[in-house]
Amino acid sequence: MAILSMFYGLIISMFYGDNKQHKRPHIHVEYQNEEAVFSIPDGELLCGSLPSKKVKLIQAWIIMHEEDLMANWKLATSEQNIFKIEPLK
Repeated sequence: MAILSMFYGLIISMFYGDNKQHKRPHIHVEYQNEEAVFSIPDGELLCGSLPSKKVKLIQAWIIMHEEDLMANWKLATSEQNIFKIEPLK
């Protein structure tokens, strides 16, 4: 697992070689004691839960960084190092 970004208490990560369970590009998000998985590029909540305001922040961030997220997905699924992505400010 590698952390892509952190903002407003959200920790966004991507796991190396993680293309079997959800079968599509996605990120993992942790907030307090909750976890969720969001698809890239549409921001669909695939599993888990977060407060609705945090879901909206994540979905906006995914739209803003779609190209970087997809580039990182390709790197992560081939088990190469991924790069950090700017947080929301």
